Amino acid sequence: MRGAATDRPFLAAMASLAFMYVLLILLMLAADAWYGFTAVTGGQLMEIFAEKSVRSSIILTLFSCTVTAILSIIIAVPTGYLLSRYNFPGKLLIDAILDIPIVLPPLVVGLSLLLLFNNFPPGSTSIETLLNKVGIKVTYNVAGVILAQFSVACAFSVRTMRNTFDQISPRTEQVAQTLGCSRAGAFFSVVIPESWRGISAAGTLAWTRAMGEFGPILVFAGAIPRKTEVLSSTVYLEIATGSLEKAVIVSLMMVTIAIVVLVAVRVWDRGNKLGLYYD
Repeated sequence: MRGAATDRPFLAAMASLAFMYVLLILLMLAADAWYGFTAVTGGQLMEIFAEKSVRSSIILTLFSCTVTAILSIIIAVPTGYLLSRYNFPGKLLIDAILDIPIVLPPLVVGLSLLLLFNNFPPGSTSIETLLNKVGIKVTYNVAGVILAQFSVACAFSVRTMRNTFDQISPRTEQVAQTLGCSRAGAFFSVVIPESWRGISAAGTLAWTRAMGEFGPILVFAGAIPRKTEVLSSTVYLEIATGSLEKAVIVSLMMVTIAIVVLVAVRVWDRGNKLGLYYD
């Protein structure tokens, strides 16, 4: 009892610091909601959603984020597994390289992609020109939006999967191999089921990160209405033109989508953990 009493100031201080950050997030959301509901009438709200550019940006955002999340998982699962299970020459360097998209300023990521596809290799035909010859257009197109989102979001997924595999004991794989499974068989029959919650977390993180991505998209794919404009670009364009009300409404839409995705994944994960989705 005496120990519990002496712990109270420490726990209170920790809880206070955590509460301050939670409160900041809630106040930001409340400020958005208050401004949006007081500055925009119902008729104006319908007009905003009726605009073809807004509807197009919603569709492109949902499509590009979903594709980005799938691609991120496809890359993050094997990459995270190799980093977790094997030691090889240059591992520390590769591990550091994979974190570069996380620490780089977003505009630099977009600029790097633009230079890679249009000015590399120097003195020869660019990658973009070669792709155009076979009918593939990346820069300032939907493919550019997805690539810009993927270049950043995948790094977060890789880190999530690395941490996930670190928490799974390799002994289960070894037991499966002693029972006749190959390395690939043990991976798909033992490791993947055990890491499913990490995979869903990595996919969710990639999806939500992709939705909030702006800098790389603006530089590499642009914000062309009804072509490469996503919701984050819409917010920027509306602020730039002085339409703060419309920017706030689109921002609230992004917040709502993010909350729905996060809650849905957590509910699904909880059901999966309880065995509700197993035969």
